[in-house]
Amino acid sequence: MRVLVTVTGSSSHVNAVLPLVSALAAARHQVLVAAPAHLLGSFDSLPVRREPLLTDPHTTFSPQAEGPPERRALDLFAGAHLVDSYRTLLPVARSFAPDLVMRDGGEFTGYLVAETLGLPHLAAPSGAANHLHPAALQPQLNHRRATLGLPAEDDPDAIHRYGRLDCMPPEFSFARHPTCRSYRYRQPSEIDPGAVLPPWVAELPADRPLVVAAIGTVLPAVPHDVLDVPALLHAIVAGLAELDCQAVVATGGIPVQRPRAAGHVHLADRVPQPMLLRCAQLLVTHGGYNSIREAVGAGVPMAVLPGFGDQPANADRVEELGLGRRIPSPDEAAAVCRQVLDDPEVSARCRHAQRRMLGLPPIQAAVGDLEKIASGGA
Repeated sequence: MRVLVTVTGSSSHVNAVLPLVSALAAARHQVLVAAPAHLLGSFDSLPVRREPLLTDPHTTFSPQAEGPPERRALDLFAGAHLVDSYRTLLPVARSFAPDLVMRDGGEFTGYLVAETLGLPHLAAPSGAANHLHPAALQPQLNHRRATLGLPAEDDPDAIHRYGRLDCMPPEFSFARHPTCRSYRYRQPSEIDPGAVLPPWVAELPADRPLVVAAIGTVLPAVPHDVLDVPALLHAIVAGLAELDCQAVVATGGIPVQRPRAAGHVHLADRVPQPMLLRCAQLLVTHGGYNSIREAVGAGVPMAVLPGFGDQPANADRVEELGLGRRIPSPDEAAAVCRQVLDDPEVSARCRHAQRRMLGLPPIQAAVGDLEKIASGGA
């Protein structure tokens, strides 16, 4: 089977498709990954073809643009960059002759190319795409279709014509707009199988709860006029300083000062988060989808201090599902963390969600389903 994979956005989108690409490559299928150039390095260790064929959406999107979050998400993922990306990708796709197109949930060039070539296509789960309403997306995509001389699409759900992929159990899904069919798999608990717990973490006293705090891979690069990330991180560290815990904070390389008399708060540029969550009692997170998925897989409750994009909606969903609490404002971080740590119902709910996730088929099972879809049998 020949599979065209399209990825855009950020490294978090890469992390959503990387296990699937790895499984396809391990099954000796031919894979062509098309993405903006800066994302392709993540696939270097896999036996797949990599081509810088997609335009970075940030080249046509202004982070300072005003409007509601969903409007800005539409402009980011279905903006003018799709036109150039389509024109560049289409001839390469024709030559590659894929049997199937798989895209990250926020990438729509692959969808347009698949529809043009009459190919089945599916979206892998990714943060903002979980909240994009197909009906709101339809006019934007039809505008791009018109520019490219393609016929308009009347069905908003055509973006999921062949279903979609999900890595959460049905009752814990973050996809707010269900489709006719979802293929669910358990993503690997680790992105880097060679990761080990740092010795200084392994030696921390275990007589108090271990709290992990992180702001993901995207926020450290966000411009200050979009979001004051250092202030967000400072609020998290200050809140943890008030807790009776051992706290490990991944700063993403952002300078932050640890409060005095807070020797239990340990700062590091980066930590192997999936591994650390195995021994944690709480995750303090910005609300990125991958971090939430990792916490659910580890059965760890969450306190969510969202930044922007899909993060506020993710924070609300975490609270709605009983998997943790949203931190309403930075100065309430300590109080909310304390509430979550002391709430047995949240802990029990997280254990239930973890068991449901462990009951999903492994990511390798996706290969067989993709083969059936490509052959028209599913």
